[in-house]
Amino acid sequence: MSYLGTTGEVTARWRPVDEITVLDRPKTSAHFVAPGSTTNGQYGMFRWDMAPGASGPRPHFHRTFSESFYILDGAVRLFDGERWVTATAGDFLYVPEGGVHAFGNESDEPASMLILFAPGPPREDFFVELAERVESGREFSAEDWTEFYARHDQYHV
Repeated sequence: MSYLGTTGEVTARWRPVDEITVLDRPKTSAHFVAPGSTTNGQYGMFRWDMAPGASGPRPHFHRTFSESFYILDGAVRLFDGERWVTATAGDFLYVPEGGVHAFGNESDEPASMLILFAPGPPREDFFVELAERVESGREFSAEDWTEFYARHDQYHV
């Protein structure tokens, strides 16, 4: 909804770096810079840092939100639904709802990017729960994985 006032409001939100939750994994770090809970659900923005050779998700799509990738540093392999490209600092990929995409770092150097989700679903819940599942060492059935991914609006192709 657009702002209809005439004088403006003091509603900006400052988040110093020490308030940003970081999910550290062996080959990636997800910095939950602006989850939807801090943007009134308008968008979510994460910084995604990858070690050399860090794989990413296999090709997938989302039904309820778009996703954008802005490369900060290094070389990130991005899949746009048709082809893989090597993106470097300053490159950008927009994926609308339903768009097939994937990413990873196939290089021998670290890489970093911003990921923007719009609107701002609680994507941090997906990554935290995924990490917990992997760390548990438990075997999950195909049906359980399908339910997990569907609950988080992620559909693999």
